[in-house]
Amino acid sequence: MLAEGDKIPSFELKDADGNTVKSSEFKGKKFVVYFYPRDFTPGCTIEADEFSKEYKKFQKIGATIIGISTDSVESHKKFVEKMGIPYVLLSDPESEVSKKFGVWGKKQFMGKEYMGIQRSTFLIDEKGKIFKVYPSVKPRGHAEEVLAALK
Repeated sequence: MLAEGDKIPSFELKDADGNTVKSSEFKGKKFVVYFYPRDFTPGCTIEADEFSKEYKKFQKIGATIIGISTDSVESHKKFVEKMGIPYVLLSDPESEVSKKFGVWGKKQFMGKEYMGIQRSTFLIDEKGKIFKVYPSVKPRGHAEEVLAALK
């Protein structure tokens, strides 16, 4: 997993509207990149909802929020519409960006092992350097925790 002080890798992914979003677009801005396993699952819904509720506070301090999962653009579109998500969700269907950040790995659920995204968040400064990492995130209360770290 990338660590504090690391520069983020460059990436290019599609958003919920099918538009290409490049990491270079965020140069000169503070931003939050959070990786989550799946649209519409209980933990991911809580996390998305809490970031949405705090969105205006993130805007006020000049921080952009980006959510990334391996879900399709179509799934993200439905999730954004149903949840009223005001920030960007990016689709990483081949898990390329998840692997670059080091959040793709073995998971276990109900005795079965599989590969998937480890719920993690990275806070990135205006120079593209990571200044805070949250591995193994618990969704409830996480948006407030991130907001406090950015202030």
